[in-house]
Amino acid sequence: MEKGARNLKSLKFYVHTFGCQMNKNDSERIAGILSTAGGKISNSPEESDIIIVNTCAVREKAEEKLYSYLGRLATFKKKKKSTIGVVGCVAQLYGSELLEKKPFIDFVLGPDNYNQISEIIHSNHEEKFASTSWSQDYNEIPHEKTFRESNISAYVTIMEGCNNFCSYCIVPFARGREKCRPMQNIIEEIQSLADKGYKEIQLLGQNVNSYKDPDTGKDFSILLKEANQTEGIEWIRFITSHPKNFTKKIATTMKEAEKVCHQLHLPVQSGSSSVLKRMNRGYTREEYLEKITILRNLMPDISFSTDIIAGFPGETEEEFQETLSILEEVRFNNIFSFRYSPRPLTVACQEKDTISFEEKRRRLIEVQDLQKKIQLELNKSLIGRDLKVLCTGKSKKAPHIYSGRNEGHQVVNFKSKNDVIGCFVDVHIASYGPYSLHGEAIKQ
Repeated sequence: MEKGARNLKSLKFYVHTFGCQMNKNDSERIAGILSTAGGKISNSPEESDIIIVNTCAVREKAEEKLYSYLGRLATFKKKKKSTIGVVGCVAQLYGSELLEKKPFIDFVLGPDNYNQISEIIHSNHEEKFASTSWSQDYNEIPHEKTFRESNISAYVTIMEGCNNFCSYCIVPFARGREKCRPMQNIIEEIQSLADKGYKEIQLLGQNVNSYKDPDTGKDFSILLKEANQTEGIEWIRFITSHPKNFTKKIATTMKEAEKVCHQLHLPVQSGSSSVLKRMNRGYTREEYLEKITILRNLMPDISFSTDIIAGFPGETEEEFQETLSILEEVRFNNIFSFRYSPRPLTVACQEKDTISFEEKRRRLIEVQDLQKKIQLELNKSLIGRDLKVLCTGKSKKAPHIYSGRNEGHQVVNFKSKNDVIGCFVDVHIASYGPYSLHGEAIKQ
């Protein structure tokens, strides 16, 4: 970077995000910090003075996409002297190594250091800059600074980090140990969103079930009850839940708190107890299914989504078949499925990976084909039903069609005579595909 201070009010910035909802929320916070300091958000890196790349390290493919993207930025920077910063999980893992590996990068920040970003850009350090330190407590960034992409549905972070150390997972190293945000701050943010007209919130954390208010010790079920009292908010979701920490108390709260959606993302990863043990997941197949039964008994209308890893080291064909059978038994409404890829620092990374790429690919395709069949059957059963849908915008594929999600978090595309963006709409379902439902708004 050049010497001397820079006036952020004269600069345009662009944030490119890889990864999960947590990363998207972090990008909104980064954009908010820069906007508050006077920067102007832009829609493309080509017109930007500052380019921030928010990274994901959970899977090898995410890192590959990052380096491919950085390669394009290197070529672009030769034409325009933009400031380039890499933040997030990959930044945390590699720190100053990234600056050596990719000399066109100007600064690197880990997830606990975003509050430094405007100062770094403003001060215009001559030297390359990397900051990947951790704080013991939750690093609060005033929610008023968040630059939200949606004015209908909002993310609200309640905790960060993870203490579980699943044998394949890099999160404890990339996001650090569990740190919970004070409940009072969370409820204040939710109320602020309600006052601004938001209809839906999604509570975020690597393992929301283990949330405990650092001031009072109140747990996640109490947080759900408190959030449920917020006037104006109509739907509450949360992600991600770890099965071993998901209690009947939380399930009962989901049933009793009328604003909490009857929809749950509960990552199983494998249907085999022996694989789950090697993954250090802390539950068996039978224990997972028991929790599903409890939830369905309490809420017969509940919908489930999950994560599946195909080809974990040492996974036999018999163990893989158990994963297929758990898909058949639970009948998830949606899954996120991946080939196993070794991640640095993890226990599984030290094991010999005896399953070939081709075999992992075959298993992943088999998982996805089976799940597609299940989703088609589930979606077919909704034909003729009237579903409550929160309309979030127009369909990307057909601009004359509106789009939103139902309580089960399924995509619903529908026709409407009126502009219903931001509204709850009753939609009569007339057709379906494996990944979405289609219909027409009623009572217009």
